[in-house]
Amino acid sequence: MKNLLMATAATALMAGAAFAGGHAKEVKLGVMVGFTGPIESLAEPIAKAAELAMAEVTASGMLLDSATVTPLRADTGCIDNGAATSGAERLIAEGVNGIVGGDCSGVTGAILQNVAIPNGMVMISPSATSPGLSTVDDKDLFFRTAPSDAREGQVMAEVLQDRGIDSIALTYTNNDYGKGLADAIKNSFEAVGGTVTIVTSHEDGKGDYSAEVGALASAGGDLLVVAGYLDQGGLGIIQAALDAGAWDTFGLPGGMIGDSLPANVGPDLNGSFGQIAGSEGDGLDKLKALTTEFDISSPYAPEAYDAAALFMFAMQKADSTDPAEYGQYIMEMANAPGELIYPGELAKGLEIIKNGGDIDYVGGSAVELIGPGESAGTYREIEVQDGQNVTVRMR
Repeated sequence: MKNLLMATAATALMAGAAFAGGHAKEVKLGVMVGFTGPIESLAEPIAKAAELAMAEVTASGMLLDSATVTPLRADTGCIDNGAATSGAERLIAEGVNGIVGGDCSGVTGAILQNVAIPNGMVMISPSATSPGLSTVDDKDLFFRTAPSDAREGQVMAEVLQDRGIDSIALTYTNNDYGKGLADAIKNSFEAVGGTVTIVTSHEDGKGDYSAEVGALASAGGDLLVVAGYLDQGGLGIIQAALDAGAWDTFGLPGGMIGDSLPANVGPDLNGSFGQIAGSEGDGLDKLKALTTEFDISSPYAPEAYDAAALFMFAMQKADSTDPAEYGQYIMEMANAPGELIYPGELAKGLEIIKNGGDIDYVGGSAVELIGPGESAGTYREIEVQDGQNVTVRMR
C-alpha cells in the first residue's frame, strides 16, 4: 500500500487535465500552509498528510470517473495576509476545486474574505482555531477539522486546575489567533477560580524579549502561559524568561506544541505542559500505519489528511467537483449515520457513496463537525519529558 501511494503521488503530479463523462479527470486541491514563518516546522507534515489522502484516492480510481487528484501548494507565511491572499488568488487562477487551509487563523480569515467568498470556493482548515472564525458570514464555504480555541481555553483551565496552578501570567502573539486564545484561557481560568495577573501581547520576529518578560515577571504568577508560536516569539519569550530566572515552567497552548520547541530550548523545558487538538485510538493508529516517510502524527497532520478526505467524499456524494454543488455535503460526510470509515479506507468510503450508501468518516482525528462546520474536538494533554512532547492524558 505504501509503495502504491508513493508511486501514485508522483503520477498525480504529472497528470494533465482532461474530461470524460462530464467529470474532470483531474481534481485540483490547494494546500495552503505556512511553509515559511512562525510554524514552519509543522508545515511539511501538514501538507504531506493532505497529499497522502489525495494519493490514496488517486490510486483507488474510485473518485468520479477515476479522477486524478493533484495537490497545488501555496505558502501562507502563517501571519502574512498579503502573501496568503496572493497565494490563494494564484490557486484560483490555476483552477483548484477546493482549498485545504489556511493554517493560522489570521491568514485563514483573510483568504476566506478576500478570495474564497468572492469566488465561491470551499475551504477546510486543519489548524485555524480562532473563535472569531465561528461567527464569520462564510456563505457555508468554510469548515475546519480543528476545534475552536473557545474549547481549548476550557481545556487549559482544566489542566491548570488539575495541576494545582492558582495564578498565571499570560502573553499572546499579537494577532487574531493569539488574542482569541488568550481571551478564552483568561475567561475559562477565572471561571474556575484562577487568577490571571497580567495579559499582554508580544510581537513575533524580535531579537530581544527581555522587556516583555520584565513586565510579566513584575506581575507574577505561578506559571507563565505563552499563547504564541513555537518557532518565533513564543520561543523567544521562553528563552528570555529562563535567562532572567523569572519562570522555569511554562504553559503551552497548541501553537507552542511541536518537536522544535524542546529541541531549541533544551532540558530547561522539561516539566512544562499544555494541550493540543488531537486524538488517539483506531483512527490515529491506522493513519500512522500508512507511511513512515514523515511524522503523520505531527500536530494538525491528522486533521489535514481528514480535511482532504472530506473534500473528496463530498465531491463523490455530489457527483461533482463544483464547490457550489459539493459544499453542502461536507458536514454530512463527517457525521453519523453511516458506516465508519478510517484512514486507509478512502476507497471503501468512495465506493459506498457511489452505490448510494452513507458513511460516517472518523479519520485520523476522530472528526465530527458541529455548529458552523467545525470540529467538536478532543485534546491531548502534553508534558515535556526528557526533551519530548509526551501525551499524558486525553481530554
